[in-house]
Amino acid sequence: MRSLHSETHLVSRIGWLRAAVLGANDGIVSTASLIVGVAASAAGSSEILIAGIAGLVAGAMSMAAGEYVSVSSQADTEQADLARERLELETQPDLEREELAQLYAKRGVDIDLARKVAEQLMRKDALEAHAREELGISEITTARPIVAALTSALTFAVGAMMPLAMVWLAPADQLVWLVSAASLLFLALLGAIGAKAGGASVLKATIRVTFWGAFAMALTAGIGALVGTAV
Repeated sequence: MRSLHSETHLVSRIGWLRAAVLGANDGIVSTASLIVGVAASAAGSSEILIAGIAGLVAGAMSMAAGEYVSVSSQADTEQADLARERLELETQPDLEREELAQLYAKRGVDIDLARKVAEQLMRKDALEAHAREELGISEITTARPIVAALTSALTFAVGAMMPLAMVWLAPADQLVWLVSAASLLFLALLGAIGAKAGGASVLKATIRVTFWGAFAMALTAGIGALVGTAV
C-alpha cells in the first residue's frame, strides 16, 4: 500500500502574509508620499529626513497597534462564538449532531452517511467539528493578534527604509523624481514577491500595488507643491 503524499497549501500562509504585505506596502507608500510631499514644498534635506524618520516610527507603531486591536477583536468574536457553541453542545447535543449532519448533507453527502460522520466526528472532538464546519474557524484561520502586530510593524519599518534611504543617496534637486521612481520599483517588487508567496498572479498584483502607490505619491506631491507655493 502506497503512503499518502504530503501537501503544502499556500492558504496556510494567509495570516502572516496579509499582515506582511500590508505593512511593507503601507511603509513604502506612506513614507515615500510623505517624503515627496515635504520635498515638493521646497523643504531642506534635514527637514525631509526628519519627516521621513518620524513617519517611519509613527507608522510602524500605528500599524502594530491597529493590527493588534483589529485582530484581537476578531479573536474575541471567535472565542465568544466558541463559548456559545460549547454551551449548546452541553445542553442540546442531539440537535447539534443533527445540525452538523445537515451541513454535510447540503454538500451532497447522503443523509444517513452524514449522520454517521457527524456522530464519529463529535465523538472525537465535538467543538472542533462544529467550529470548523459551522463557524468556519480552523487552525489556519484562527486570529493571532501578536503575530499580526509584530509582522505589520516590522515589515512597515523595512518598507519605509527603502524610500528613506533615497534621501541620503539622491541629489536634493532630483529628490522628488528619484524617490518616486525608486518607490514604484520597490512596490512592483513587493507585489511580485507577495503574489509569488501566495500563489497569485504576479502581473496583476504588481500592476495593482504600483498604480495605487503612484496615485498616492502624485496626490501628496501636488498638495505639497500647493502648500509650498502658498507659504
